[in-house]
Amino acid sequence: MVEPLRRIAAFLREKQILHKLGVVISLTIIASACYILYHMLRNLDGDKVIAALGETEWHTVALATLCVAAGYFTLTFYDLFALRAIGKSGVPYRVAAFAGFTSYSVGHNVGASVFTGGAVRYRVYSAWGLTAIDVAKVCFLAGLTFWLGNAAVLGMSVAYHPEAASSIDQLPPWFNRIAAICILMALCLYVVWVSAKPRLVGRGNWTVTLPGGSLTLLQIVIGIVDLGFCALAMYILVPEEPDVGFVVVAVIFVSATLLGFASHSPGGLGVFDAAMLVGLFQFDREELLAGMLLFRLLYYITPFVISVVLLTGREIIIGTRTRREASRAQALKDASASESS
Repeated sequence: MVEPLRRIAAFLREKQILHKLGVVISLTIIASACYILYHMLRNLDGDKVIAALGETEWHTVALATLCVAAGYFTLTFYDLFALRAIGKSGVPYRVAAFAGFTSYSVGHNVGASVFTGGAVRYRVYSAWGLTAIDVAKVCFLAGLTFWLGNAAVLGMSVAYHPEAASSIDQLPPWFNRIAAICILMALCLYVVWVSAKPRLVGRGNWTVTLPGGSLTLLQIVIGIVDLGFCALAMYILVPEEPDVGFVVVAVIFVSATLLGFASHSPGGLGVFDAAMLVGLFQFDREELLAGMLLFRLLYYITPFVISVVLLTGREIIIGTRTRREASRAQALKDASASESS
């Protein structure tokens, strides 16, 4: 059974079918989102959106900011977990936190996070002796934590409230509930599978040992906490009326986030917004859009600006230190040459 699957995977890689299919899916999602946004926002009252932004109370924004900060703090453990899993325990938490925060902030906004976030990680971790292969393994395990958390949150919330997912995918609630239960069953089977014995993926130097059962559960918990804080921030910023409940907002938020990632558009721009507007149709469009703009400011733009400042400052410090060391070495060389002469 395993060998035929390997042959199929090898054939798909050779023909680049998965890559081409991914491009088609991304373009389809983006095109659909643009069509939906055009029809939903063409009669939008911009003055009402601005008024809704101005009426948002400061403590609401402050509470949402704390939730976003808590989410990014949890996100730093993605990298710490991955580093420990590949045996790079010498890298301290502060470095893992810096690399995790900046790579995700840049990747979220620029798009193609696998490459942009990976480039930021390599720039940070290479100073600690990690190779490109090590960084690729960190990216893989950090991504695995993210997707396991997404699957757990989506599975549990949709199984509990399938109607929320139906507002986006337009499928019957019973179908969504069955799909959610299947996702949860697949997660359980995966935990059992990695618990049975060490599981390896990849080839040669690219081989990664998957975390065992207990560590996989820790991965899932990290992902759930991260997404939970982010969904809570979105829930705080949506209009108070009507009260749809946190679970509904969480289902739609996670679904919109996944669609945004699948589209590879910077920050899920357009795709995330269209999914949120369709899923939360109960709210006033202008008030909901105001909340989404605030969320984008807090979760995307502000961390991105902070990351750019931090990375720029780091490069300036490294450059200054390198020039200083080069000058000192040259001075020593010149002094040695004078003494010998």
